[in-house]
Amino acid sequence: MDYIYKAITPSGQEISGVIIAQTRMDAEDQINGLGYIPLKVKEKPPGKTQMSFSGLSEMMTPVSTEDLILFTKQFRTMLKSGVNIIQILDILFEQSENVKLKKTIGMIRKDLNEGKTIHQAFSKHQNVFPPLYCSMLEAGEVSGSLPDILERLIYIIDHENKIKSDIKSALRYPAIVVVTLFAAFLILLTFVIPKFVTIFNKAGLALPLPTKICLWLYNGLHDYWYVILAGIIFCVMGFVMSMKTPKGRFVRDTAILSIPIIGPLLIKSVMARFASVFSILLTSGVAILSSLDVLSKTLGNAAITRQFNEISEKLEEGQGIAKPLRSARYFPPMVINMVAIGEEAGTLDEMLKEVAIHYDDEVEYAVKGLSEAIGPILTIGLAAVVGFFALAIFLPMWDLTKMVK
Repeated sequence: MDYIYKAITPSGQEISGVIIAQTRMDAEDQINGLGYIPLKVKEKPPGKTQMSFSGLSEMMTPVSTEDLILFTKQFRTMLKSGVNIIQILDILFEQSENVKLKKTIGMIRKDLNEGKTIHQAFSKHQNVFPPLYCSMLEAGEVSGSLPDILERLIYIIDHENKIKSDIKSALRYPAIVVVTLFAAFLILLTFVIPKFVTIFNKAGLALPLPTKICLWLYNGLHDYWYVILAGIIFCVMGFVMSMKTPKGRFVRDTAILSIPIIGPLLIKSVMARFASVFSILLTSGVAILSSLDVLSKTLGNAAITRQFNEISEKLEEGQGIAKPLRSARYFPPMVINMVAIGEEAGTLDEMLKEVAIHYDDEVEYAVKGLSEAIGPILTIGLAAVVGFFALAIFLPMWDLTKMVK
């Protein structure tokens, strides 16, 4: 429950706030734990209007990447300073300005008080803390190096957010062009082409193939628009439902990895994550089999994860890491060779750190390459659409001109 309190700080200043606790005595204990002297503690009265407003605020203010990074930085700093995790969550609860994040912190604190692990408490709120975040926390708990894992997690979230921002910036102009082109396509197909076709038919001209295709598309849109609309809705709903199943996610991720430019970019991003987390786990003394079990949850791609699980099974049979990796489709030769050298020399963690640094740089280069490739692709697509409509209109016009002459 929420308790409203007034207290005195060590400097003599009177403060007030809200704290989550099971009983009033528990609330007073928490306030004392923060170093404050409680003056007044009472249960917060329920209010329907306030609850409704709180729920609306929660829906209207999602937890942004910046909120998540700030929360993780504060969490790591206080954890490294030796502050008790319950006190950390109390402080973060008070300081958080995001309604949804504040509520989530309160529920996590309640679960920790009930004996759940950090990973279990955070995993209940994957709409705020994504699966990668929760898996990294599990890796930190298993290895006993949660501050180091949080430091790497901050880098991963910040780095991936920067990559997403760069990709969005690169795609913004092409998206505007594509939307405009699609609108022009519909206008030409719906209003312009049919009028020209009427003129050509009256003149008794044999329509060329591009014009026939346009006419066929127009008739399809005009006569069966409701079927097309229903089909689109059905396909979207089917796609959303399939993404909730492991098989659907596997098919989607496999298809994405086969896309030129985008697929290699994602593979490099996964390799950087794999190498950095694996290195931290090994440095912390976690057994290789346990490390692989945690790693499979942090890769973030169903296709690579399935392949990685097959590698783990071979490792349990007594084979080394490098040998099963050689049969893997998505692991590049550089990763395999570096792992083999590290395994042979007994410096696998150091080699993995080098791999992580290398692929972090590779991801940045790949994003730049994506930005440079978009321009030519867009130009080719634009030329194809414009050329198609030009042929559909001007080929019959040329025949009509010859007929008039």
